[in-house]
Parts: sequence; C-alpha cells; structure tokens
Amino acid sequence: MTGPSLANLWNRKAGSVTSFNRYSSALKSSNIVWNDETLDEWIKDPQHLVPGNEMTFAGIKEAQPRADLLAFLKEAQKGAPQTAQQEGGPMGGMMGGMRGMMGGGQVANLKKLYSAQRVQTITYCKDTYTVTTANGRARQFWERNLRLKTDASDDGPEKNAPALVDAGMMGDRADAIFADPSEISPFIASKC
Repeated sequence: MTGPSLANLWNRKAGSVTSFNRYSSALKSSNIVWNDETLDEWIKDPQHLVPGNEMTFAGIKEAQPRADLLAFLKEAQKGAPQTAQQEGGPMGGMMGGMRGMMGGGQVANLKKLYSAQRVQTITYCKDTYTVTTANGRARQFWERNLRLKTDASDDGPEKNAPALVDAGMMGDRADAIFADPSEISPFIASKC
C-alpha cells in the first residue's frame, strides 16, 4: 500500500493508477509506458530515468537481480504463485531480512532538534499526511507510514513542539512524537 498496484503494469502509462494519489508531478508528466526496457531502467535508477521523482528507492545496480525481479513481476502478472518470495528465492531472503530492520530510529533527546526534525505543521488529505519541518521541507507519508506517538519523559519533545523522527530504511516512514496525547488532534489540520 506504500505505492500503486503493480497489477497490469506492462504497457501502462507511468503515474496513471487513479486509486494512487501520491505520484510526483515528474512521474505523471514523464509520458513513460512501462515495458521491459523502461522497467529495467526504473529499477536500476529511478532518478536517472525520471529526474525529480519522489521515489525513495535508490535502485538495483546489478543486472541479474533486476532481471530476476522483472521475471518475478511478469510471472505474478500471469497469476502464478509467488514462490520466489515464499521460498526465499531471488528477493525472498532479502525481504525477510528487511522486515526485521524496519523499526523506528532512536533519538536520545527530543528537546534538542535539528530544523529537519522540528515539526511546524501536519496536514491530512485522503490517505496522506504532509509534514512540514522548520527547515521548510514538506514530506508526504501514507497514513500507515506516519506513526503518531507521545513521549512525556525528560527526553521527550517540548510541549506543542513535536519531533519528526525517520523510521524504516527507505525514508518513507517516520514517527511524529508529541509531548502529550492532547496535542495530536489539534495539531493536525485537514487540508486538500
């Protein structure tokens, strides 16, 4: 649910799944149609294929793992069982190891924040939170990828000054940590 459905991916225009509303404008305007070549280039280096896209995945540089992934996706398109992942095949072992490393990061003291960690605003639209930090950066998170937490300890954030702490390996998850539960609802504005 972090990205659009991959069903019927081949011969589909990039950025065109209507149920997914977080495509970057760069991808939507790329006029790319997914095929063996474009998918291989995307998996190799998304920023090279579509500069300015918001994909947090750096790419797979080695040709054989890319070929294996494309073969797996093609088989999945045909409705074949996903045995490669279930049996620890080309991607299965890596994915299992990644699941164990997706926990939140540790921050020693949330009273001492960098501007990139100091939350200024949080807005919510449909299924997406947009978090703007003191450095002016606005980051979008799927609703299940932004965890709203509290920390009332001496190391927790100042009252009404939530902290943004990165979580996960891909930069697509984070924790918004408040000093008290009563701060959460008033801080988040519905805005589309």
